[in-house]
Amino acid sequence: MGRRATIVGSGPNGLAAAVSLARAGYETTVLEAAETPGGGIRTLEAPEGWQYDVCSAVHPAALTSPFFTAFGLREKVDWIVPEISYAHPLDGGRAALAWRDLDRTAEDLGSDAAAWRALLRPLSTHLHELVDLTGSHLLRVPRYPVIAARFAARVAQSSTRAGHGTLRTVEARALLSGVLAHAIARQPSFGAAASGLLLAAHAHSDMGWAYPRGGAGRIADALIADLDAHGGHVQTASPVRSLEHLDWGDPGAGDVLILDTTPRLLLTHPDLPTAYARAVRRYRYGGGAAKVDFLLDGPVPWANADVARSPTVHVGGTRAEVEASENAVARGQLSERPFALVVQPSVFDATRATDGHHVVWAYIHVPSGSTTDATALITAQLERFAPGFSRGVIASRSMTAAERAEFNPADIGGDILGGQFTLAQAIRRPVVARVPWRTPLPGVYLGSAASPPGPGVTGLPGWYAARQALRDGLVGAASLSDLFGERD
Repeated sequence: MGRRATIVGSGPNGLAAAVSLARAGYETTVLEAAETPGGGIRTLEAPEGWQYDVCSAVHPAALTSPFFTAFGLREKVDWIVPEISYAHPLDGGRAALAWRDLDRTAEDLGSDAAAWRALLRPLSTHLHELVDLTGSHLLRVPRYPVIAARFAARVAQSSTRAGHGTLRTVEARALLSGVLAHAIARQPSFGAAASGLLLAAHAHSDMGWAYPRGGAGRIADALIADLDAHGGHVQTASPVRSLEHLDWGDPGAGDVLILDTTPRLLLTHPDLPTAYARAVRRYRYGGGAAKVDFLLDGPVPWANADVARSPTVHVGGTRAEVEASENAVARGQLSERPFALVVQPSVFDATRATDGHHVVWAYIHVPSGSTTDATALITAQLERFAPGFSRGVIASRSMTAAERAEFNPADIGGDILGGQFTLAQAIRRPVVARVPWRTPLPGVYLGSAASPPGPGVTGLPGWYAARQALRDGLVGAASLSDLFGERD
């Protein structure tokens, strides 16, 4: 019998680790608690026959991910790359639009045109270098110090009240605050600014905010097909609640265990050192997501027709309203007019529903563990900017934050980002270490969103865990250049 690799969790990070180790010759098994594989990149079919994504729907960072680039994901999945990356409707039929064309976006912002260009052109035109900076561990010397300095300056500007003064129009302020709100963090803050500016840089690039035709599950399908081709397999309905009695092999013989899970699973191992356990217990989780999927009898009747041309829509009104909503969640409260992240994939993907019907995916941020059903709140916000929306609803499916935590044990309290994204936890994810993917347990690695570089459909945390296994000599002399034909 050859060396064994056991992966707990079949999200994009778990599958990235599995593919890497299977290609290196490991006998690879992925243990998935759910009945279907894919974790946060699952697409399921509702009883009425429409397709909905259980978690992520649009994937701005997937096509720039070094792992997915090496894996060839762009060629393995049919990607839709809209001309408008995201839209932000405002009252009175107005809207701000983030075109992939930065200059077109800036021109629409009138007096804020120069400020928008100054904020984002240095990032979007050097997206490769920016991804190199943000797509790994922050405790390292940046390979591109100039872009690192530019990014740091803009994060500092956007994470303070004083920095807000650089944008003066209602449209520009809303356009920025909506993308910053993806972080489920207080606004303004480091976490909101860092993640939001990275997303905005993608929005104004050739990659845009792409999504797979047929749903997020097509990403999982591509990874699983490659895993199968190299002798690995996914074992569903196999929850792992404790490491104490998990038979994953012999670390002395080179067997590997990679966890695409919450770090708390490590606490179930009796040999976990006290200091590491203490750090895991200190690791903090953020607010949750309460999600609703809608089936409509036609497209969303947006008051501003251009919003219908953007699959991703930030529904929350002005910057002040968006910030009030996010800051309420940070205080453990829920706004009466919450910021809603809305995706209407069927505007460019007719495979998601039949008979001319349309699918809408939407969630709001809520306090951790909330049992609030978001259907009424999201419907009210959509009615505000798309009058008549509710009349077109044929069916809906709701998942509270508490239900999400049951659905996916890695989403503590419904936190879909793997832990709070603050400056401290960008460095301590989940511990401060030069090699954060390696745990103190021999042969055991953490490759989830709770390890660098953090959340997003990139596969990078799992890939880095597999790389670390390679570098530790656990899979012999193989290198990632052997596995994917790219520079290690």
